[in-house]
Amino acid sequence: MSVSSRPTCRIVRPGSTYAGKQGLNYFQGIAAETVGSTGICLHLLTIPPGGRAKAHLHEAHETAIYVLSGEVHTWFGDRLEEHVIVKAGDMFYIPAGVPHLPANLSAEPSTAVIARTDPNEQESVVLLPELDRLARI
Repeated sequence: MSVSSRPTCRIVRPGSTYAGKQGLNYFQGIAAETVGSTGICLHLLTIPPGGRAKAHLHEAHETAIYVLSGEVHTWFGDRLEEHVIVKAGDMFYIPAGVPHLPANLSAEPSTAVIARTDPNEQESVVLLPELDRLARI
């Protein structure tokens, strides 16, 4: 008799981290690589004081962020011409294909929960090195 390959519920306790293409370390979370998800990925990110990502976009996937603590400056737009400060308790949405660059300019770490409609941890990340110098950090 064969064993069923029915999907099942899984717990992921963020313990280990991985280095993202964006230049930050992410706590491993819900992803195709960890639980076999097919339409979503969910991670925890702490940006240390003075930390910043490289300018990037997610080609065909949306991103939703909930900031748990601290605050993050984010530049976005075709030339990173837009700027927002996302603080603890704020939710922030990034549409697919929008260039962005987050940075923690404060003296305290900032932690956020990040969800993307790409189930793979890094598959849709496209680095934009030509934009890195445009953020006013």
